[in-house]
Amino acid sequence: MLHRLSPLHGVGLLAGCLLLAACQPYGPGRQSILKAGTVPASANSPAAEIRVVRISADTASSYKPPAPWPAFADVLAGVQPVGTTVGKGDVLEVTIWEAPPATLFGGPAPDGRAGAGIATSRPTSVPELMVGPEGTIMVPFAGTIAAAGRSLHEIEAEVVKRLRGKANAPQVQVRVVRNATATVTVVGDVSNSARVALTPRGERILDVLAQVGGVKPPVNLTTIQVTRDGRNHRMLMSAIIERSENNIVLARDDVVTALFQPYSFTVLGAANRNDEIRFEAFGITLSQALGRIGGLQDGRANPRGVFIFRWEEPTVPGGQRVPVIYSFDLKDPTVYFIAQQFQMADKDLVYITNAPVAELQRFVSIVSQTILPIATVTTVIQQQD
Repeated sequence: MLHRLSPLHGVGLLAGCLLLAACQPYGPGRQSILKAGTVPASANSPAAEIRVVRISADTASSYKPPAPWPAFADVLAGVQPVGTTVGKGDVLEVTIWEAPPATLFGGPAPDGRAGAGIATSRPTSVPELMVGPEGTIMVPFAGTIAAAGRSLHEIEAEVVKRLRGKANAPQVQVRVVRNATATVTVVGDVSNSARVALTPRGERILDVLAQVGGVKPPVNLTTIQVTRDGRNHRMLMSAIIERSENNIVLARDDVVTALFQPYSFTVLGAANRNDEIRFEAFGITLSQALGRIGGLQDGRANPRGVFIFRWEEPTVPGGQRVPVIYSFDLKDPTVYFIAQQFQMADKDLVYITNAPVAELQRFVSIVSQTILPIATVTTVIQQQD
């Protein structure tokens, strides 16, 4: 048997729903986050077990700061200068000498002095030769010469071999006039992005940055990223300048990128600013991070509920990253000293919980906004009855 609800009962049910909603926090509370470390991984939750680390004066030495990027001298050094190996699209200049009396490319300039024949032998330069799609060049009287993938010395020896019997004791020199294949790309916060040709001199990072007009941001705020073989390597530009071994020789097809504030962390919860905050490669501490977001929100934030969610790198090669939550109690004065040393990592998530009194105030606010309309509706219903 169905019972019809009176208008008063309907209003009461609505009020109950609103009160229940008022009791629900916007995000996880402090206690629920601290308990996350006690829940093991399971079949229903295949993620790795979360580790919760409470930072205090006793445990400050146990946390592991983010691992720095390895220095360029350790991971990118040892490249031999490029530019001596010819590639398709390169433009070559071939110069040929003949011992007098020259029989193929012309005789020497007249000179009456004894023994002046070799000294006055005129070189013959073949017009600029571009290495074609087939990887070859055409040298007069020598024919088609394979050039792509060969060194200049190998090409010289091949031309001399082809000219023997045609020219009188030929000597050959080959040089690269325009290099179209051995290049590096320079992009990012630089004055002019460009492709820079490499030469046998062995261009280094600072050389190619100077060729494109330098970087736009201040040197101490600029990060240089070198992309080689699909992997990125980063280092502060100031560290490259200070330590010459980090000014490494660049390899063919390297990409050099100048970056300003390449890292970031995200802030959620009871902070004065919820946003993604970018920071420089030399890093910032937790205290500096809190300063950049304007600190905790007065009247709402729980100073004992400041958390950093971080994915720690595996301790063994090939292992999985481990989720770690760092907990800070800013009611403890000693934690402020620790916050000045705790380094933020790229992609950290800073979450600040609501204070219990803030939840109570929110509850009371919703109740006060709900009770008055309910009382008004009840009065109207009673008057109609």
